[in-house]
Amino acid sequence: MERMLSKKQAWLKQVRLTKDDDLYVGIDAHKKSLHVALWLNDAPAIDFVMPPDSAKLIKTLNKLRLALRMVVYEAGPTGYSLARAMQNADLPVSVVAPSKTPRQAAPDSKTDSLDARKLAEYAAKGLLRHITIPTIKQEAQRQLTRLREQLVAKQTRVKLQIKGFLLQHGIDQPQDLSRWSRAAVEYLKNIRLSEPLRYCLDTLIEELLFVAEQIKLTEQKIKKAFSEKTLSTTCKLLATHPGVGPIIAAQFAAEIFNPKRFTDKTQLAKYVGLAPSVRQSGQTLRDGPILKTGRPQLRCSLIQGAWLWIRKDHDAYKTFCRLVHNTGHKNKAITAMARKLAIHLWKMACDNKPYTCAV
Repeated sequence: MERMLSKKQAWLKQVRLTKDDDLYVGIDAHKKSLHVALWLNDAPAIDFVMPPDSAKLIKTLNKLRLALRMVVYEAGPTGYSLARAMQNADLPVSVVAPSKTPRQAAPDSKTDSLDARKLAEYAAKGLLRHITIPTIKQEAQRQLTRLREQLVAKQTRVKLQIKGFLLQHGIDQPQDLSRWSRAAVEYLKNIRLSEPLRYCLDTLIEELLFVAEQIKLTEQKIKKAFSEKTLSTTCKLLATHPGVGPIIAAQFAAEIFNPKRFTDKTQLAKYVGLAPSVRQSGQTLRDGPILKTGRPQLRCSLIQGAWLWIRKDHDAYKTFCRLVHNTGHKNKAITAMARKLAIHLWKMACDNKPYTCAV
């Protein structure tokens, strides 16, 4: 009995592609499935679902290589492994920014297959914003800095839990608890409490000490990972800027990872989420709130660095005061200083030069 072909197999068997054809492939990637849509010569061709197996997908796309112009999928939780596998197979692949993918104003049906088809269509029409794919090494370095961010957030959460515990049970906070000194932690360990409360507080303290130790170990790993000559030189250059220490320098270098891919300072400011939005209608033109794109943690680190910068640099402080006078708001002024800081760091990394006083 002849085996029945699937829709995909039947299409692949029938189609005859030449180098004059234009084929674009959109993929909606998920943990357990890949929804693949083919857009051939300005019209939808076929879409199908398959397991998330990059080898099988590459085998299928190799049959279409003669007409294949681009394979696209949105950046997401599946990372860049699929894109790297296609690059190794010498297939044209691009990862696109989800926030820049065109969206319909009117409500419409939404399925994974439709999303894949739209990606293929938008790729054919040149409507997608492509992002740079980091190398495995660059991604690993970036993951280390992000792990430290997560641990610091966890440490803050545990500290708040301890303070909430003390407040809830009417226990006076030790004097140095605002700095979380060793003496304050020891005081917490020795407070006389009932057995259930003592167990609860000890558990929180153990978690706090454990996370603090993990932060210390992660910082050592970051130092080791960023000890490579080129990267170490970049981090040392960035750390010459007032308000920027080794952690912010490593974080910025890891997140930017290839500074020369940005063509101008506006592009860089948008990437870190510190560029103001513009609202224009008729004769009215005004700046809106910042475009909070990119990683919030990097944006927060730059703002923290900006506060330290204006404390250490008199010229920066004068610029900050002028911005406060113009905007009437300290938060707006410090955000503008953080944008200046990011641009300074970007130029320093591109030019491979230390900081020179220029606000």
